[in-house]
Amino acid sequence: MHHSTLTTRSRALLAVAVVAAGGAMPLSSGPAVAAAPTTDRQQQYAAAATEHGVPPVVLLGVSYLESRWNSNAGTPSTSGGYGPMHLTDARHVAALPGRGHHDTAAEDPRGDESRPARVPTPRPVEAPGPSTAALQTVDAAATLTGAAPDALRTDPDVNIRGGAALLSAYQRELGAPVGADTDPAAWYGAVARYSGADSADAAAAFADEVFTTIGAGESRVTDDGQRVTLAARAVRPDRSWLDRLGLRRLARPDGLECPRTISCEWIPAPYQAFGDGDYGNHDLSDRPARQKIEYIVIHDTEASWATTLKLVQDPTYVSWHYSLRSVDGHVAQHVQTKDVAWHAGNWYVNAKAIGLEHEGFAAQGTWYTEAMYRTSAKLVRHLALRLGIPLDRQHIIGHDNVPGTVASTVRGMHWDPGPYWDWTHYFDLLHAPRLDTGTPATGLVRIDPDYATNQPAFTGCVTPGVACPARGSSSVLLRSAPSADAPLVNDIALRPDGTPNTMEVSDHGARASAGQTYALAGRQGDWTAIWYLGQRAWFHNPPSAPTASWTVGVVATPKPGRATVPVYGRAYPEQAAYPDGVPYQTISPLQYTLAAGQRYAVGAVLAGEYYRASTIDGSSPGDWTVIRGKNRYAQIQFGHRIMYVDLADVQLLPSPLGAPR
Repeated sequence: MHHSTLTTRSRALLAVAVVAAGGAMPLSSGPAVAAAPTTDRQQQYAAAATEHGVPPVVLLGVSYLESRWNSNAGTPSTSGGYGPMHLTDARHVAALPGRGHHDTAAEDPRGDESRPARVPTPRPVEAPGPSTAALQTVDAAATLTGAAPDALRTDPDVNIRGGAALLSAYQRELGAPVGADTDPAAWYGAVARYSGADSADAAAAFADEVFTTIGAGESRVTDDGQRVTLAARAVRPDRSWLDRLGLRRLARPDGLECPRTISCEWIPAPYQAFGDGDYGNHDLSDRPARQKIEYIVIHDTEASWATTLKLVQDPTYVSWHYSLRSVDGHVAQHVQTKDVAWHAGNWYVNAKAIGLEHEGFAAQGTWYTEAMYRTSAKLVRHLALRLGIPLDRQHIIGHDNVPGTVASTVRGMHWDPGPYWDWTHYFDLLHAPRLDTGTPATGLVRIDPDYATNQPAFTGCVTPGVACPARGSSSVLLRSAPSADAPLVNDIALRPDGTPNTMEVSDHGARASAGQTYALAGRQGDWTAIWYLGQRAWFHNPPSAPTASWTVGVVATPKPGRATVPVYGRAYPEQAAYPDGVPYQTISPLQYTLAAGQRYAVGAVLAGEYYRASTIDGSSPGDWTVIRGKNRYAQIQFGHRIMYVDLADVQLLPSPLGAPR
């Protein structure tokens, strides 16, 4: 129905709300129709759409792009957004005790022992961006609906009504038609405004993704067990409404390496000297002509957007190629992909990787927004296809999958983006190919838990030892025997005394993650064993609710006659390959060994390489060259992290050969 009049109280509330959201008083609106309470999520969307005069497909589309219709148990997103409609409360994010992502461990993000360690000092976290109004919509929704802010944060029904009220207010302010039966195409401006973006590019990218979702349709069961469906509807949005928002337009300079379908800007990281021969905060190169890029590394920032941008522009800090904003998925590029950023804590990986930092926190009770997942997936797919990087978990890796360089650095490596990053959903968005054989006879297992229902009882998300909120996870626990009572397996590098790893959220030494592939080591009842860090590791995998799928590939095992072979954290060339004047980078094994009879999934075969870069102007002997030797390595999934074995030590076999029956 169409609205034509306002009660005095409604008009006053709307005026206050629009001012709070940073806008002007709308020209006209109508009375709200009170909705009867219901516990059915689909009905809640329908009732809120009718009450506030929003087309149901628009309300469902916006909510899907914010949260995938999840309630997230009333916990905030990484940008302080709550509930299915992602109503924001920046006060929560400002109170988080996070700091710069690279400030919290002993890891040297550059990861090159040939240079002095670059371990950043702690930096304070600033208030989040892009604007106070965009990140304080809970208050505006409270004024519009009369609901308490706490209810808007924690009650999905109230939250949906609040989001619908905001959309309706934004539509009225634009002077656009309001009503549940109005043409969804005319809601483009209100949808763009709802993104919270501070640029026309970011607002348009968000709105375009909403209308793409409407066109394709969606149906899923939410994290609290509610079936919600958005029937596909062809809509050609009227993008001219965007101009009325008056948002700035971003420059897209030549060389900006982002697909046109996402919002992206250039905020360069500095390349400059600052005394004593030191410089920051990345190294020049000419990839992929000089060296193939093998990896894209997913990080989270452990800081707000404002802090993240300040840090990456500090020449005394470290760097990464891209930052992604939580509230709307906006991207800033800082380092050209041809150059080497300092982010992964392993120079071999850095020299062959692109690093993406996602605004957020790995553990502190927050969740990653759908807008950021989707933008990240578009960017990664664009880069992977352009650079020939396979879309699999051997090449699209988390920072927590990067190995230590030598034995002494393993304990200090980072663990982000953490067990709450939804790898399965992310790879669905990447449109990554899958190879599922459906039989254990092929010898490889791909970890594949149901994210929503897989809720390990982690501790320490906010306070050490205290239980984390129950929430979905990509991580599967690994035990020393096929029993839920058995201790977790031991990671000897993290716990040299041989004691089991723990349930602390940062302690990933007894976990496998969605998409990772391991060699099958045995089966017993509802339990499956994999080879993991030199031992059998068991996980619960009942046929009625499987947490893994079967696949096929190549495995590495010691050559006949070898009892054990060493495992490495980097694939460097032999000493004879180094020219005069270039210091030899020791081929130093990690604490682990690969024993006879064990098998590990192979992700790639790589030449031994070392990229020499030690001065700002390339004046040191051998600088800006890739040193290659005769030795070659197999990249294997050895534990939670990838590692390397010398091809001279192992034989590569099809995974069905020797698979346990």
